[in-house]
Amino acid sequence: MAFADVYPAYVNKVEKKGRSIAELDEVICWLTGYDEAELRDHLDSGVTFEEFFATAQLNPNVSLITGSVCGVKVQEVQDPLMRQIRYLDKLVDELAKGRPMEKILRK
Repeated sequence: MAFADVYPAYVNKVEKKGRSIAELDEVICWLTGYDEAELRDHLDSGVTFEEFFATAQLNPNVSLITGSVCGVKVQEVQDPLMRQIRYLDKLVDELAKGRPMEKILRK
C-alpha cells in the first residue's frame, strides 16, 4: 500500500480533532528522521510503506512508544515493518487525542 494513499486519512483524523497538518508532519518527521522536503518527496512519488520506512532513520527514542493500537501492543509486534507502521499509527492517535507535542515526541 502506498504511504500517500493513507496520509489523507491521517490528515482527516487529526484535523477532525483540531490538530494541524504541520503537527502531523512534525510527528512523522520526528519518527522517520525525514525533513519536510523528504516527506513531500515520498508523498509525491507514491512509495509503499515498505519503501517509506526502508530509508527512514527511526528516532532513537522510538522504543518509548508503547501502548495499543487496535488492541495490539505496538512493542509486541514482531514484524519490523508492521511495528514501524504501528508506531506511526500510535503517534497519529496520540496527536488526534490532543496529547501535548512534548509528550508525543517523547521529550
